[in-house]
Amino acid sequence: MNEAGDKRDPIMTLSHHIVSLSVLVLFPHNRCNCRCVMCDIWRIRESREITPDDVRAHLESLQRLGVRWVVFSGGEPLMHSDLGTMAALLRGEGIRVTLLTAGLTLKQHAAMVAESFDDVIVSLDGPPNVHDRIRAVPRAFERLDNGVRALHDRRPHILISARTTVQKGNHRHLRGTVATAKMMGLTSISFLAADVNSTAFNRLEGWTPEQKRAVLLDPQEVNELGEEIAALIRECSRDIASGYIVESPAKLNRIVQHFRAELGAIAPAAPVCNAPWVSAVIEADGTVRPCFFHRSLGNIHTKPLHEILNSEQAIRFRQELDIPNNPICQKCVCSLHWPQAAHG
Repeated sequence: MNEAGDKRDPIMTLSHHIVSLSVLVLFPHNRCNCRCVMCDIWRIRESREITPDDVRAHLESLQRLGVRWVVFSGGEPLMHSDLGTMAALLRGEGIRVTLLTAGLTLKQHAAMVAESFDDVIVSLDGPPNVHDRIRAVPRAFERLDNGVRALHDRRPHILISARTTVQKGNHRHLRGTVATAKMMGLTSISFLAADVNSTAFNRLEGWTPEQKRAVLLDPQEVNELGEEIAALIRECSRDIASGYIVESPAKLNRIVQHFRAELGAIAPAAPVCNAPWVSAVIEADGTVRPCFFHRSLGNIHTKPLHEILNSEQAIRFRQELDIPNNPICQKCVCSLHWPQAAHG
């Protein structure tokens, strides 16, 4: 808390009009070719895409907002019909473009990805057998590994990092996941807890208690996770110090606290976050959100992005958002805290 008694980030209290957007997350395609237990996107049957023409229509907005980094997420971006063109449009504006992918078809698209993207983040759920079990598709790890190799063959120095969602199926395998990432030649690895509470990831009505139990940890498993993370911090201290493991020990331990809070053992605590002030999410149908989990602010098919983010509704949302006490923020698993944010 600052001296004025405001619990929010001091950057956020200065203004709520966005003139510089650090990160834009774009869902180019709404479907996915995995069948992961922690996500329901794969259940979507009607395909939707953000088209290259949609991107062209909003290039002026991106310029006005000073966007310099776009992350293609989803869904599975590699299912898009013309991903390379969209990436090229953004890179032509001097924008860094990152691909976030499960990697099942990365080998087939290696040439396009090598040419069109600055860097890649692949989903890695554990050592090969663990990864395959969680992804629930045949040869998931083999296909991912082959894709990484093909991309490195095309462009040896491209940065390919791993992101691991911690849940019931892999909570005892974090050290093994780090070893697997190194074996694959990946640049770094990051960890976050599985989300089971939001309506994101095609869970429009939320999850039932039974669905949550398939992902959440029971008390014994939370203790096992605590032991695994303690061992990870102890045995991989050099990887943490070098940044190969992106999270600090405090952030790794926060994953344990998240699962303890889900059990009701401790109160949930919101992370330090300024995502709604420095980033935005555009979904495949054009919906604009301040982050993955909060309500829609508008749609790019009806208004330019800069007008949506600085509409009366959006500014009021940011003015009223009390992150430490907001129930959505208290259960957030993937916060963003940008060091500096420019607002007008």
